[in-house]
Amino acid sequence: MAAEVATRKCMGVECENNAGSLQCPTCLKMGTDSFFCSQDCFKRSWSEHKAIHKSKSNILSNLFPPKVVSEPDPATGHFNPFPSFQFTGSLRPVYPLSPMRTVPKSIPHPDYAKDGIPRSEQKFVGRHNITILNKEQQEGMRKVCRLAREVLDIAAREVRPGVTTDYIDEVVHKACLERNSYPSPLNYMHFPKSVCTSINETICHGIPDQRPLEDGDIINIDVTLYHNGFHGDLNETYYVGDKARANPDAVRVVETSRECLEKSIELVKPGMLFREPGNVIEKLAKSRNCSVVKTYCGHGINQLFHCAPNVPHYAKNKAVGTAKPGMCFTIEPMINIGTHRDRTWPDDWTSTTADGSLSAQFEHTLLVTEDGVEVLTARLPDSPGGPIPMPVTEDAKTAES
Repeated sequence: MAAEVATRKCMGVECENNAGSLQCPTCLKMGTDSFFCSQDCFKRSWSEHKAIHKSKSNILSNLFPPKVVSEPDPATGHFNPFPSFQFTGSLRPVYPLSPMRTVPKSIPHPDYAKDGIPRSEQKFVGRHNITILNKEQQEGMRKVCRLAREVLDIAAREVRPGVTTDYIDEVVHKACLERNSYPSPLNYMHFPKSVCTSINETICHGIPDQRPLEDGDIINIDVTLYHNGFHGDLNETYYVGDKARANPDAVRVVETSRECLEKSIELVKPGMLFREPGNVIEKLAKSRNCSVVKTYCGHGINQLFHCAPNVPHYAKNKAVGTAKPGMCFTIEPMINIGTHRDRTWPDDWTSTTADGSLSAQFEHTLLVTEDGVEVLTARLPDSPGGPIPMPVTEDAKTAES
């Protein structure tokens, strides 16, 4: 078996390396083998590789046409676009999506804004090639991250029962434009919206739609801005209404994810190995009877939305590289109540837990300094949300008595 792996060629675009054990998760679900040498290579090849999924899906749908079990509601016009898909939880997409929002030409656009392909990322070859920002570039990152924090806080103040995620997308979009910034997710790899909104069992990359938030939901809002040539990225998970704050499972997964991020940031300084945060994150998550998502990881960020290094969130990973002053990257642990495994909706974006259990995530953009770390997207004194007390478990009650 080892010999087979050693001689297997990577399927990355213009990649001559041998592949490792990393496979495309979507291909795995479709019963197809597709191996890559690294997550960097997989990311760079994604825009072209995912066309394989659609072509195979079209073949299958022609052979086995899906049974349509729902029609648009005559009163609202809303409908579930994937009626035959086996959802893992109770969440459903509510279409139609609103039209893709526009950004004035006067605001600088990233290279993928026109056709959805981040060519600058694809050209930045080499998982060991990590950018060191000079003082001027570091100031550019500080500025965009401050703006990103402002936009996330504006969006978070709109979180309440009855508000749709499409409305949150509108709020984020307008707040970006007001700051002369482009919302980085918009048309990145053809993502149709300006922000990711991930509810309940959604791990990440939820597409804003017409579903109103409900009392008892948890929602992650993932904001990234592009301003003066730099990207700033952060997200937080928020409780919707009083029912969510009273749900022990919701509080456990949200507060565990929050603390996983905080504990991992304490490690960041020159000399930290990028494989180290995952050990701290998984240890804490397991102590709370939670799991850590392995499919997605933290990433380098600067003039590029995603680049080296990769920062996995699970233990005993084999991430390459060492933190040095001037590096910028994110840590963004995705924590689940149940299994760590994920399943992607047919929209090719929405990633949910494989068992329908709750998931939560928090993210900061970090700058390595000469003697530690600067959290560029740090919360402000008036930022909405924030931690609430963890529920007292039966084990804790027994220990106290």
